[in-house]
Amino acid sequence: MGPVNSRGHKAEAQVVMMGLDSAGKTTLLYKLKGYQLVETLPTVGFNVEPLEEPGHVSLTVWDVGGQGQLRESWKDYLEGTDILVFVLDSTDGARLPEAAAELTEVLDDLHMAGVPLLVLANKQEAPHALPLPEIRDRLGLPGCQWRCWELRACSALTGEGLPEALESLRRLLKFRSSCSVSS
Repeated sequence: MGPVNSRGHKAEAQVVMMGLDSAGKTTLLYKLKGYQLVETLPTVGFNVEPLEEPGHVSLTVWDVGGQGQLRESWKDYLEGTDILVFVLDSTDGARLPEAAAELTEVLDDLHMAGVPLLVLANKQEAPHALPLPEIRDRLGLPGCQWRCWELRACSALTGEGLPEALESLRRLLKFRSSCSVSS
């Protein structure tokens, strides 16, 4: 779980993917890996998958289960995190306050100081998906002025927005050192 390193040997980064249950974290991860769409079950605990692209930083992605009883252990996955990916269900406006509260709690953890944030608004292909400006405001992202963050629309089902999400990951990792907050 080391920092991003680009000195002559392969650079690696630790990515933690969190979000409420049924947000689509595992489906997104499998789609990023190039797997065929499969029906997933709720993640109990976590999945760990390497995500490698030639010429880019090698990512180790921790997909952490989002059921209520599992969220208490989220803090156990934060040490050594290079980037946090928070996935939310864009069609579930009723749970957006709950997602915002969980995200705030994670970002307030001491291990998250200076860690960039990528929010993936999943299920954007659905007809009643919330628009990004509303998601941004309801999550309180404009208040994260001391943290590098990006918000991206995507669909785990269609793959739409995933190339842009990967580009955001690379960009946020590249500028991670400038995201750090001094104590």
